[in-house]
Amino acid sequence: MCVNYRPPLPEQLDMVLGTLVDLYRDWDWPSETWKDYTAPIVRAGPDGERVLQLASYGMVPRRHIPAGVKPFDTMNARAESLGEKRSFAPAWRRTQLCAVPMTCFYEPNYESGRAERFGIGMRDDGMFFVAGLWREWSEADGTIAASFTQITINADDHPLMRRFHKPDDEKRALVVLPPDDVDAWLHCRDPELARSFLRPYPAEEMKAWAAPKTPVKKTPPPSAPQNLELF
Repeated sequence: MCVNYRPPLPEQLDMVLGTLVDLYRDWDWPSETWKDYTAPIVRAGPDGERVLQLASYGMVPRRHIPAGVKPFDTMNARAESLGEKRSFAPAWRRTQLCAVPMTCFYEPNYESGRAERFGIGMRDDGMFFVAGLWREWSEADGTIAASFTQITINADDHPLMRRFHKPDDEKRALVVLPPDDVDAWLHCRDPELARSFLRPYPAEEMKAWAAPKTPVKKTPPPSAPQNLELF
């Protein structure tokens, strides 16, 4: 499933999130996001406002996996088992919902007979949001940090997303939120109602293209505020 995507630049967030740009202009994140990389997410604040936050990709960061426990991945949460898996169930029951902004995500395509990385995004090349969950962690230095995961659904019948992954594997897709649903998703406080948002995005509004992987050097963000209220 998707374990690599391209987050927006701060300038691209401006177009969707609006004002107070200078407060997060100096934030930094890698141009591509992988496990444990820092990237922006959007969640609802205590007064219903949008809050932009830097968080690490993967609901359980590697640094919080206990010694002696085999490392496991939590970048994606299956919609079918959100309420059952220990890594995701507490955040799901508390409806700690977030929207993950991105300009594309990457999947392996085997149509040529071998794995080739493809990018998937919007037909108009616009930024979009993926449904996710978030949680907080107490760090060793006494600070509080956030992490997130993306939610996936079955895509066996999706005209575009069924093209990816090995031929015999189940097809999965990220839950792309329609623009008009983003705020309703963020403010939903009923897990069963939240499930109504977990549906396929129209294939005709998406596109895919060959996107060979290029070397990416992780650059940790500078010290900066972790939250920003957006009005």
